[in-house]
Formats: sequence, C-alpha cells, structure tokens
Amino acid sequence: MTTFLKKVMLAAAFASVAASASASDIVVIVNPANPATAMTAAQASQFFLGKSPMFTPVDLPENSPVRAEFYKKVAGKDLSEVKSIWSKLVFTGKAAAPKEYPSAAEVKKAIAANPTGIGYIEKSAVDSTVKVITTLQ
Repeated sequence: MTTFLKKVMLAAAFASVAASASASDIVVIVNPANPATAMTAAQASQFFLGKSPMFTPVDLPENSPVRAEFYKKVAGKDLSEVKSIWSKLVFTGKAAAPKEYPSAAEVKKAIAANPTGIGYIEKSAVDSTVKVITTLQ
C-alpha cells in the first residue's frame, strides 16, 4: 500500500468519525413558549434527576441508546444509576419518574403540548415545534 493511499484512508477514517460524532449531538428541548433560552448540562441534570420540580422531564425508552448517551453526558451517570435515583425518589414519594415516550417525534409532541416540559432528542430531529436550550456534545 502506498503512503499516499494510507494517508487518504486515514483522512477518510477521521472524516467518518467526525461525521458520526456530530450526528449524535443531543439537545435539551423545551416548549417554544418557555422563557428559558439557555441551560447548562448541570442545570438540566437537576430536572432529569428529580432535584427540581421547575420543569416536567420526559424520557426516551430505557433501551434507547440516545437515553444512555444523554444521561452519561448530562449527569455522568449510567442508566442503572439513574434508575436507582428515581426508584428512591418514587418510593419516598418525593417525585414521579419522567414519563417515557417511544420516539423523538413523541417527545417533541409532548414538549410542544406542555409549557413546563423538558426533554432531549438528537439534534437532527429538531424542528420548529420545540426550542433548543442546550446542546450536549
């Protein structure tokens, strides 16, 4: 294999990795009428881990790779840790676990219908029915 061909293949591999990384950007979304315009990942984690009732969080299904990536990026936790946190909150009556929706389209629909709703989807699924307040990379 020539040096030139190796360089071309290496460049293609890097381009592929970069494209897949940006394709999986996850965004935190709210209702367009919500006055929030920006939020840090740490702030978002407060709502998705039951530490603040200010927003009503919604989740993708437990088996969704986007859900696992979201919690890792926003809170540094895997799904078993998140499930444990919510089990304790629900058991003690301190909070109700986020409602799960089967797809990004359903999450967007739920957020569009609830002024206090907060959710997450892949950036590629965003449309005018929701407002992005955080991009997790």
